Amino acid sequence: MNYTHLTQDERYQISVLHKAGHKQDAIAKLIGRNKSSISREMQRNHGQRGYRPKQAQALYKARKHACKNGPRIADETWAFAQVKLAERWSPEQISGYLKANDLPSVSHETLYQRIYADKRAGGTLHSHLRCQKLRKKRYGGRERRGTIPNQVSIDQRPAIVAERARFGDWEGDLVIGAGQSQALVTLNERTSRYTLIAHVPFKTARLVSDAMISLLTPFAACVHTLTTDNGREFAQHERIAASLDSKHFFAHPYASWERGANENMNGLIRQFFPKKMGFENISSQDVEFAMNSLNHRPRKCLGFKTPHEVFWKQLHSCHKSVALQT
Repeated sequence: MNYTHLTQDERYQISVLHKAGHKQDAIAKLIGRNKSSISREMQRNHGQRGYRPKQAQALYKARKHACKNGPRIADETWAFAQVKLAERWSPEQISGYLKANDLPSVSHETLYQRIYADKRAGGTLHSHLRCQKLRKKRYGGRERRGTIPNQVSIDQRPAIVAERARFGDWEGDLVIGAGQSQALVTLNERTSRYTLIAHVPFKTARLVSDAMISLLTPFAACVHTLTTDNGREFAQHERIAASLDSKHFFAHPYASWERGANENMNGLIRQFFPKKMGFENISSQDVEFAMNSLNHRPRKCLGFKTPHEVFWKQLHSCHKSVALQT
């Protein structure tokens, strides 16, 4: 049975019964408490004039306020956290942003405790958390998608890409809608975690390659490599590479960690487009909203800067470098 603190009414009952001559074990039985709780209560809150319920309640509140497990989130901080949770920020992002900007901070563990307390009370804050899964994804199995001509393995990719030491190395994938028909083409730049998304009505190689070329063309001068999985939707990899004057590499089958940033990003995108959601009615405004939300969230790996901040700063430097070379 979970322990609950004595209430003010119970303290008045204890006082009345004690004055009437009842022993502590009898008081405990009468109010439905353990006798050790009654003993501890009367010892802690016994004053010069004996046990008085009003004084006992005041002492209890003072201890609770001073206790490290008492309320630790300022009202303004909690109000800010609730707004950002609604914008799909994680507790860690909220905590890190507050600390990085010298604002009244709170640990992400405390935020989680408050969120789950809200859930137990019937609240909905937990619904904004990214992880809602009850089961882990299963990996491995038989390859069913065939092979793609002229694939270049990730083993041949320059080592600098894995080090995330260069701006302009991208990863790509699809997020599939319900019914396995429509999809979202997702791209992310590895160093800044900047996200690009496009909606395609079919998972054909032609539509997917068109979408990727369209998304990356504005930044083509700073696109060095693109890494994807082995899905048939990337069969036109040579066309993509030629259009962007870049190199296309394929990760090993069932090695999603080789595109870890992209896999993580796809999980974040699922906050806006859940797995059981059909993509038939997705609008360009829906895609733009998700993309802007992700790019303007602070990220721990970026020192709690946003992908937007890091990407555009690096893009500006990249264009200056290209201009000097030409």
